[in-house]
Amino acid sequence: MDTDTTTVPQVTATDAALSLIGVVTGKHGPVMFHQSGGCCDGSAPMCYPAGDFIVGDRDRLLGHIGGAPFYISGPQFEYWKHTQLIIDVVPGRGGMFSLEGPEGLRFLTRSRLFTDEEFATLEAEGRV
Repeated sequence: MDTDTTTVPQVTATDAALSLIGVVTGKHGPVMFHQSGGCCDGSAPMCYPAGDFIVGDRDRLLGHIGGAPFYISGPQFEYWKHTQLIIDVVPGRGGMFSLEGPEGLRFLTRSRLFTDEEFATLEAEGRV
């Protein structure tokens, strides 16, 4: 499992997700992720060519998975700031704009609550 180098990673990826990121970057070059709460693809993590998605003022960089930056919308962050996002892969079609769609797999966000100690660390570091 991939973890960011921060003391308490806010986003990680399973081995399956890292493998799919490798496939996608092999075909499309560097990528980036954005986790939104959008209407069209729900709260699926979307994978775009690096720089193709314009990050907004309220979007937050949570970390990196497989070398790719992972952003979350500000409002979505407020809902999920108490959880670590775990990016995984399941069979199926991804979001219509997400690069993994043709692979027959899609990225999926799982989560777990931070422990009290982890959340205290995030607070002390100004990350929540």
